[in-house]
Amino acid sequence: MEYILIFISAIFVNNIILSQFLGICPFLGVSQKVNTSLGMSAAVAFVMTLATVVTYFIQKFVLDAFGLQYLQTIVFILVIAALVQMVEIVLKKVSPALYQALGIFLPLITTNCAVLGVAILVIQKDFSFLQSVVYAFSTAIGFGLALTVFAGIREQLSLVKIPKGMQGVAIVLVTAGLLSLAFMGFSGVDGGLRSLFGLN
Repeated sequence: MEYILIFISAIFVNNIILSQFLGICPFLGVSQKVNTSLGMSAAVAFVMTLATVVTYFIQKFVLDAFGLQYLQTIVFILVIAALVQMVEIVLKKVSPALYQALGIFLPLITTNCAVLGVAILVIQKDFSFLQSVVYAFSTAIGFGLALTVFAGIREQLSLVKIPKGMQGVAIVLVTAGLLSLAFMGFSGVDGGLRSLFGLN
């Protein structure tokens, strides 16, 4: 049940973009079309889960073991950058079609602070390995959900007449704010489920 709560909480209650405000750059920059949003979401889900697994082991067996916790941020950044490069090279050799489909999204993930944020959060929350993997994958789904919904709204907005003063960045930011408020409606779900199953 704990894993189900982590799953629901990461997607809806503590959405990485709309509640924790990590990964805003791709959220605003790669959300003009649903297709590109889905591609970015898939790439982020893969890299976020893989990066969390690798950084978890590095934290437990290298940084903690040798008292090097102060190097966490720089080590995690280097690991994420290296993983993205490795994934890019492997995909180019193994599946050129998928590599072409992801295109520019893979290098963009290196600078996505949501990936680094999740890697650090699982350490701060003192999750077990399995909890860390579930949290990372759930957070990636939440990232993809927010990105895809926002892209769908932006596609609809391009079909309507918007007042001149609200065109461009203004309407995008207002829409993002309203979407964030909509997700705040899930804030009581986590506590309600914990009370229901006696996990408080």
